[in-house]
Amino acid sequence: MTHPIPPGTRDILPDEMRELRRLSLGLIDAFERFGYGEVATPTIEYEEVLARGDERGAPVAYRFFDEAGELLGLRSDMTIPIARLIANRYAAAEPPFRLCYLARAYRAVRPQRGQMREFTQAGVELVGASAPDGTAEVVEVLAAALDAAGLTRAVIGIGDADLYRQLLDGLGIAGEERDGLLDSLAMHDHVGLEAQVTRLDLDPRRRETLLAVPTLRGGPEVLERARRLGGPATERAVGRLSETFEALRARGIADRVSVDLGLLRDLGYYTGAILEVYDPALGHVLGGGGRYDELMSRFGRPLPAAGFALHLERLHVAQAEEDRLGAEAAGRGPHTVGGRA
Repeated sequence: MTHPIPPGTRDILPDEMRELRRLSLGLIDAFERFGYGEVATPTIEYEEVLARGDERGAPVAYRFFDEAGELLGLRSDMTIPIARLIANRYAAAEPPFRLCYLARAYRAVRPQRGQMREFTQAGVELVGASAPDGTAEVVEVLAAALDAAGLTRAVIGIGDADLYRQLLDGLGIAGEERDGLLDSLAMHDHVGLEAQVTRLDLDPRRRETLLAVPTLRGGPEVLERARRLGGPATERAVGRLSETFEALRARGIADRVSVDLGLLRDLGYYTGAILEVYDPALGHVLGGGGRYDELMSRFGRPLPAAGFALHLERLHVAQAEEDRLGAEAAGRGPHTVGGRA
């Protein structure tokens, strides 16, 4: 007799659990080397707190009532709980605050797409450090974490959360049309984006701009191409990215970063630089993050902030795939990782 578990969840057996534990310890060690202290927050939060942090993200959280009739929700990430923690527990302390975590998160998803309802995040939050230096520090920690996981080929993409929004505003695109374009971009659905753009009442040149800007990827030279395509509407975002790239260059990590102007995170609190990590051996996004300079003000303490979260289970799969490819390249044939072929 089979006893099912909810779709989008899974059991973890001893061999894999040991590997995940080693990976977790390596990531936390990398974070702590940069001065980030580990914290933990409750898995459940008041729904009102989640909604204050992200009015778009809160409705997808799993919600239920406690014995007093208060509406609670399972956290969908750790950024909002840490913003609440800093406002409560560090109200009188001087920033910046460097915090890291290893925690379960929960999201309402479509499991038939292979998405997980329950997963583990490992990440950092740097609160009280402005761009571009604060952003560059977060990227440096991210690169160190990927190195600790053995994913030296992983690419860190950097874009700007406001660039495409500003482009749409400059072209006078609003309402449902604007929301649909942004949703398609956040889901990396470029086919859907193209279909929506072709239906817009715009001249062909402007349609071409809306389709061309999200395809710009590469080094800092693509920023000038974005400036030429988007004109004044993209000037602020392009300028911020240029400053961030110079800060990355000063830290010696610019070669780990690729400009990607098609990036758009699906959480509503991001402002400015956004990050996404992908590994060529896996073909999946391993994590992401960025700046959220307005979030802390929603909790009564305005502070600039940035951070990232890595998907632990995807990192683990990427590790195994990198090992397999490395073994094949060395001519060793099939390789066993953690007791599994």
